[in-house]
Amino acid sequence: MSVYFISDLHLSQERPDMTGAFLRFCRNLPADSKALYILGDFLEYWVGDDEDAAWLEPIKHALLRTSQDICPVFFMHGNRDFLIGKKFARETGMQLLPEPSLIDLYGQRVLILHGDSLCTQDVSYQKYRKVVRNKIIQFLFLLLPLKTRHKIFGAGREKSKQKQKCISNMQILDVTPQAVSELMDNYQTDLLIHGHTHRPAIHQNARNACRGTRIVLGDWYTQGSILEVSEDGYMLTSMPL
Repeated sequence: MSVYFISDLHLSQERPDMTGAFLRFCRNLPADSKALYILGDFLEYWVGDDEDAAWLEPIKHALLRTSQDICPVFFMHGNRDFLIGKKFARETGMQLLPEPSLIDLYGQRVLILHGDSLCTQDVSYQKYRKVVRNKIIQFLFLLLPLKTRHKIFGAGREKSKQKQKCISNMQILDVTPQAVSELMDNYQTDLLIHGHTHRPAIHQNARNACRGTRIVLGDWYTQGSILEVSEDGYMLTSMPL
């Protein structure tokens, strides 16, 4: 009986191979799975729950089947899909989680989050994040026509790509060790799980020089990245697209 964690699938109409990999992953989940946690950026971007594109239907069906027939599915917002709301959650059977969230895994306190809030060296992004996570801003944005919202997000994605090309020190896009340490201290936990950076790894001594583990989930651009946690421990694995 295992608990599974995934993030940064960035599913989109343009990448049916990634969607196919996710659908296979759902079909192959063991019947005795305890839970599936999706830690953000599940979709390439999301402009609101009134989105009804046909390519989303198999994804919604797979999530609903998983939540009804196999195990609870928990979702945490990422920097691309922070507008996923209650309607999408009802349609898929997912349970929305606040960020960060403290959960119990086989008797161990574990902190989970998407991870972008830990990238504190990227000051401009943190300012942007504060604006777009504002509930009033989100409410006003969702009043815009669907087509207009798509245009705004498309322009934002292009601007983000251009920004990354101009960054000379890519370390700015990674998490800040001090931010990790402080967060783990605040929640009194020795295990942190997150995504966002697309750098799958298991880091020891994350809380301080002699304790704490930080597990980073990978993206699904070239292969699936899955963390399996059981009573016997944890395993970060990959699967072909």
